[in-house]
Amino acid sequence: MMAFDTERARFNMVEQQIRPWDVLDKRVLDTLFKIPREQFVPAEQRQFAFSDTALPIGHGETMLPPVVEGRILQSLAVAPNERVLEIGTGSGFFTACLAHLGQSVHSVDIHPDFTQSAAEKLAELNIDRVVLETGDAVNGWASNERFDVIVLTGAVQRIPESYRQQLNVGGRLFAIVGSEQNMSGIMITRQANDQFDTQNLFETHTRYLKGAEPKPQFSFA
Repeated sequence: MMAFDTERARFNMVEQQIRPWDVLDKRVLDTLFKIPREQFVPAEQRQFAFSDTALPIGHGETMLPPVVEGRILQSLAVAPNERVLEIGTGSGFFTACLAHLGQSVHSVDIHPDFTQSAAEKLAELNIDRVVLETGDAVNGWASNERFDVIVLTGAVQRIPESYRQQLNVGGRLFAIVGSEQNMSGIMITRQANDQFDTQNLFETHTRYLKGAEPKPQFSFA
């Protein structure tokens, strides 16, 4: 039985999945080569670490597929001097990518074991420009701070106004927005204090952030 070739699988992920989806930014591609995705995947899923699929990580949550991660990172164009707020730490892989691209990352997850596991993995890789917290951040977080980049890594039906207000001028917010059958990756850019530009970037689908699930619709005959 042939041994699993991790580096070949990583190369194929970048060159055969991510790049063909028009992810061509060199800093983003270098980051996806550099951050060891397999170290953030549950041991029983490791052989699928580079597959074009959403991998389960516990609590009914999943990692975003690599192509979606690449598209988000390229769209955000995180600069080395920018501060990032991430809602939904999950495995910590996307957190690591954001930290590699930006100045610092403040990341929040509702599951304490995700926060703990991500902290351990980031420490192993000597990624220290990250603050991790556990909490329910669907409707806002760290409201006294502003950020250059805000990323919601799970879906929401609508983007909370509090997050728009936390963007610095020139800042970008990414979220996957919509109903179960119709979701899009959305980018909001704060052009001025009272001016926001919204772009629909690409169609996709992912699980809702915990607490952001649609409320059941009741009908009475």
